[in-house]
Amino acid sequence: MARIAGVDLPKNKRIEIALTYIYGIGLSSSQKILDKINLNPDTKISDLQDQEIVKLRSILDAEYRIEGDLRRFETLNIKRLMEINSYRGKRHRIGLPLRGQRTRTNARTRRGTKKTMANKKKAPKK
Repeated sequence: MARIAGVDLPKNKRIEIALTYIYGIGLSSSQKILDKINLNPDTKISDLQDQEIVKLRSILDAEYRIEGDLRRFETLNIKRLMEINSYRGKRHRIGLPLRGQRTRTNARTRRGTKKTMANKKKAPKK
């Protein structure tokens, strides 16, 4: 099992798919990375040699913002939007959708589940 950028990559997967387990790397960027180091995308993680893993690590460290750095970068951007009181920042603050979606119906992911009646007591049975 190869460990790259603090993520254990599954050894029975193809390298092209296994790289997408790293936060910040999708399929297209994993294909670009493999083209740069001339590695076949169909090779399994278990078949990689140590120097190939070192090449992968060096490219990821030099050219990509991944894992903790990317998460930190995103949270700082969201905090900046909230501090400057932009529309998107206000929507982040109150937990509503940001990109023009309707909220009268739908938007359950951002708003949470609906509570029908708060603290309604059941009638006692006789």
